[in-house]
Amino acid sequence: MSRIAQKFAALKAEGRGALIPFLEAFDPDRDTAMAILRGMPGAGADLIEIGMPFTDPMADGPTVQKAGQRGLKAGASLAGTLGMVAEFREGDADTPVILMGYFNPILSYGVPRFCVDAAAAGVDGLIVVDVPPEEADEIAPDATANGLDLIRLVAPTTAEDRLPKVLSATTGFVYYVAITGITGTRSASTDDLAAAIPRVRKHTDLPIAIGFGVRTPKQAGEAARIGDAAVVASALLDGMLATLDAEGRATPATVPTVLDQVRELAEAVRRG
Repeated sequence: MSRIAQKFAALKAEGRGALIPFLEAFDPDRDTAMAILRGMPGAGADLIEIGMPFTDPMADGPTVQKAGQRGLKAGASLAGTLGMVAEFREGDADTPVILMGYFNPILSYGVPRFCVDAAAAGVDGLIVVDVPPEEADEIAPDATANGLDLIRLVAPTTAEDRLPKVLSATTGFVYYVAITGITGTRSASTDDLAAAIPRVRKHTDLPIAIGFGVRTPKQAGEAARIGDAAVVASALLDGMLATLDAEGRATPATVPTVLDQVRELAEAVRRG
């Protein structure tokens, strides 16, 4: 059983949902990002999502775009991102790690080599935003061969007759995009989620993580109760941004501020 499956099974036995916080690799620098990554499990992260910085992140709003730009400025690369995961694994063998990003850097790296190296580093799953099920052969065989879950996005606009196709190609968990549009631009409606998630559950037994519109502890708690997990990204990046100096560099407040936010989110998720 994969780390992702083990984690969701354990949480189901506890009767609660998961918190999946996000950080962008190398944002605002490698050491700071590494300190945040190492601290997340202790602050209450159940799984962790790491963004792979890319110059043209089409699904990301301004907050995540700027985080990616800071990461690239600090020297982020796919190899560097995998290096962060490998270093994290030296002290944590249990917390699932999911990489989220776009296909172009993976293609440039070499798909077979990337999947081999990602698995060796300790990555558990991949969310490749711009590879639809129709183009899954570009990466799915290598991901599967190396034990990497390929996690698909489902949106409010996903047609009913398309859901089975998308979900049949999904492993690990389903990522439900709670809003139409880009990340970090508005919040999800509890009523909308309560209506939408049963529609997805009809077609899959996989856990459903809700993201793209979950910002506050209250929203995270509701998302983890209606679905199986809450993904929080832009709110954490905004919190970090507020601690950076005028040059965009980390300050002594950066790491503790982000981890305090994770704690607040985790407490809300545990309350449900």
